[in-house]
Amino acid sequence: MKRTVLAGALALISLPAAAAEQATTYPFDGSFDDATFAVESAIVGRGLVIDLQSHVGDMLNRTGADVGSDVKIFDAADIFLFCSATLSREVMEADPMNIAHCPYGIFVADQGGEVLIGYRNYPEGEMQKVQAMLDDIVQEALQ
Repeated sequence: MKRTVLAGALALISLPAAAAEQATTYPFDGSFDDATFAVESAIVGRGLVIDLQSHVGDMLNRTGADVGSDVKIFDAADIFLFCSATLSREVMEADPMNIAHCPYGIFVADQGGEVLIGYRNYPEGEMQKVQAMLDDIVQEALQ
């Protein structure tokens, strides 16, 4: 019983740290529209094809009342989903289960006028190559 309680307490203590490590974000000095344009340009400029631009912020704002919430999470939020044939092949040849991480995404979010650009963090190993690519794209968009 003591072990179960201790394990539960340790799990709760580690939750904020785990949540903070879910994503890497950078503040964008400009408007949401400027940020989405910069991200789209940085992705396409590398010869990558955007499979989907998901308007998550619009969906959350539109459906809040339907699910019994009046909380406005984002003023706007979009996710750009895309793949790199070269990098995807490399990481999936190393471990076919890296398919679980594809497509890759970069998000832009506006919360109360603070615009952020970010991406999900990937596990150690081969997927760090994907994370490095995402960071390069975001850094270009921030310039």
